[in-house]
Amino acid sequence: MKALGFLTLTFLAGSLRLFPAPVQDSDKIVIAHRGASGYLPEHTLPAKAMAHAMGADYIEQDLVLSADGVPVVLHDTQIDTVTDVSARFPGRARQDGRFYAIDFTLAELKRLSITERVDPKTRAPVFERRFPPGKSSFQIATLEEELQLIQGLNKSTGKTVGIYPEIKRPAWHRREGQDISRIVVEILRQYGYRTKEDKVYIQCFDAEELRRLRDELAWGGRLVQLLGDKGEECADHPRLMTPPGLRELARVVDGIGPSLRHVATGTSAPDARITDLVRDAHAAGLEVHPYTARADELPPYAPSIEDLLDMVLFRAGADGIFTDHPDRAAAFVLDKLRKQTP
Repeated sequence: MKALGFLTLTFLAGSLRLFPAPVQDSDKIVIAHRGASGYLPEHTLPAKAMAHAMGADYIEQDLVLSADGVPVVLHDTQIDTVTDVSARFPGRARQDGRFYAIDFTLAELKRLSITERVDPKTRAPVFERRFPPGKSSFQIATLEEELQLIQGLNKSTGKTVGIYPEIKRPAWHRREGQDISRIVVEILRQYGYRTKEDKVYIQCFDAEELRRLRDELAWGGRLVQLLGDKGEECADHPRLMTPPGLRELARVVDGIGPSLRHVATGTSAPDARITDLVRDAHAAGLEVHPYTARADELPPYAPSIEDLLDMVLFRAGADGIFTDHPDRAAAFVLDKLRKQTP
């Protein structure tokens, strides 16, 4: 990192707390995964405001479309695991029993309440120790509402926290009659995000869509190829994680977003092993931003989230990390760098 930042005094949830500001132009970036989702329901505006105050360098936006073509900030095309849609609109499920954002207008989506994520079958909370499901009041946000919030907080706090939108299932959206990438890029440009100098990354699992963003849609900002193991978009990802595949990606994208398991493995702390992926990606000129560090869902080789952050960011050498707990990640990175500074 080029600077050690400063502490911002902020008032949150009725208590006065000190949170580190983002370390601008840093070599290690903290990306708030769905906002401060370890503390508040994911992708709600309060979760994004909390992440901003906690020192995140970038805040993530997963994007799907409503029936009337408005990008809304939700992790999945289905909405029944994070909203009360089944109670509000009981007859609107598809044949698979799931409810889809694209089947509802924005006005209808705004009638729903967001809750902490639950299992679609058991309705039990996915993370038992997080914000209690059904408590307080949270609403689905549009992309524009979130951009206005982040840019407003940047102005009022003097920070320059960036955005990190993910275009979800673009081929599926086109089969549903909607071009999500074109709509999202137009909105980003309206809000001043256009080039690689702007604090924005667009991420997607679909490699062909990333090529389309760069070529057909003339997106001039940074692109990140997400890498995973499941789904039609990930069929070619094992090849893309090889040195030749990474060099191929580097002709289109600026970075990769692999799962943590692609960066480090092991059944215990003594058994921990770093893979070659970060080294190979850097050799191809790509940044690496793995997902997702959670204090309450650690891999077996990491006794704490701090141990995990140390392994991924400093031992493996990743350039940034997605985390549900941006306060702990930002504090760890700053502390690590203070100790390294003469």
